Amino acid sequence: MPSPGLVCPATVSAANAVRLQLHALAYNLANFLRTLALPEAVKQWSLTTLRQRLVKIGAKVVRHGRSVIFQMAEVAVPRALFQTILGAIAALRPLPPARC
Repeated sequence: MPSPGLVCPATVSAANAVRLQLHALAYNLANFLRTLALPEAVKQWSLTTLRQRLVKIGAKVVRHGRSVIFQMAEVAVPRALFQTILGAIAALRPLPPARC
């Protein structure tokens, strides 16, 4: 009887295959969104650069009354560029269904 710490090699291989497929899906989705949502000024950025400048940034969310403010340093990405990217992402949303 095998010890409880050992794992069947077939299970490890299947898990690695699933992880590889998820990685490929995430990479392809990120590249697809990059072509749709980024302005010309940053379309040539690599996914690593995008992650470092847009995702891995320090920010603070401040709530005041009914408004929510997203405060971040403009060192990583200028405000106008960030607003352009957010606007392009918002434009990708489907239109709400029409009411009859």
